[in-house]
Amino acid sequence: MKMQSTQTALSEINVTPLVDVMLVLLIVFMISAPMMQQGVQVELPKANAGSLNESPEPLVLVVNADRSIAINGHKIPLANLRTKLTAIAAAKPNIDVLVQADQSVPYGIIAKIIAEVKQSKITRVGLVTEPDGTK
Repeated sequence: MKMQSTQTALSEINVTPLVDVMLVLLIVFMISAPMMQQGVQVELPKANAGSLNESPEPLVLVVNADRSIAINGHKIPLANLRTKLTAIAAAKPNIDVLVQADQSVPYGIIAKIIAEVKQSKITRVGLVTEPDGTK
């Protein structure tokens, strides 16, 4: 009489592929997490744009629909903008400026304001937008 051998099922799980997949996912999330920041208020234009690494206190330059300019809530005429920004840049050399403009303001006005910011020796300028609802 011949004895029949029975095979037993291997009950151990090989975790090596699981660890490999988790490390890849960890790297992907570490790279993409800093890019998921958003802007502030006002009736902003919709755009899918990357985000900035924000400093602790960025300078917010608001351009309203009536083309009036405010720096951190204080109104300032366009003629005095460069003087004010130069003084701020001298006090805080690595300051970030965020331009928050109403979407009805013409592009030429925004370009002129950004040029004033750049001429006042501030190099870090960003535009604030609302996230677009469509994907």
